Amino acid sequence: MPRTRRRTLAVVTVAVAAVVAAVALPLFQPWRLFTGKVVDEALPGADPISMTTSSSAPPTISDDRRKTPATPPATPPTTTSPPAPPTAPQRVSTGRFISHEHDTSGSASILKLPNGSRVLRLEGLDTSDGPDLKVWLTDAKVVPGKAGWHVFDDGKYVNLGKLKGNAGNQNYVIPPDADLTALHSVSIWCDRFNVSFGAAELAPA
Repeated sequence: MPRTRRRTLAVVTVAVAAVVAAVALPLFQPWRLFTGKVVDEALPGADPISMTTSSSAPPTISDDRRKTPATPPATPPTTTSPPAPPTAPQRVSTGRFISHEHDTSGSASILKLPNGSRVLRLEGLDTSDGPDLKVWLTDAKVVPGKAGWHVFDDGKYVNLGKLKGNAGNQNYVIPPDADLTALHSVSIWCDRFNVSFGAAELAPA
């Protein structure tokens, strides 16, 4: 092969490789296999306990023992007070993550807060970093192995937003109109490649 032709072929090869790299690297972001972000959020919605006490009627003191003691007031009838509303988050359902395309562990729980709102809490999450990762509540059944990698966009799902970090404890607000009777699984979903990194089946707590 003439030297000029070899040089031309080398230049074309380098140019094609540069174009492929310019397209593929931002799309696949392979360096994220070696990066990570830990997010550690507190349990939401717990109200502080008040230690303040008060008395509406101060005690009466008398030093005259000759006086006839006053007739004690009649005791009012006992009434049953309504139960106090909860002051801490109530765990409605929970489940453990299984691995799909990437090793994933930890737990997912739906919490009902004292104000009536709902939150999805991920605890002890540990998965891979990746491009365009989202947290989904879905109606899909969690299936182990490759058969369960791509099922979560086949039916109903609610996107709770971008995954805050690939490790730690995190809270995600559930929209008020989300029907939790129909949504019983959680997926760490890669929206760019339509694949689940890991998922958890939710069961009543």
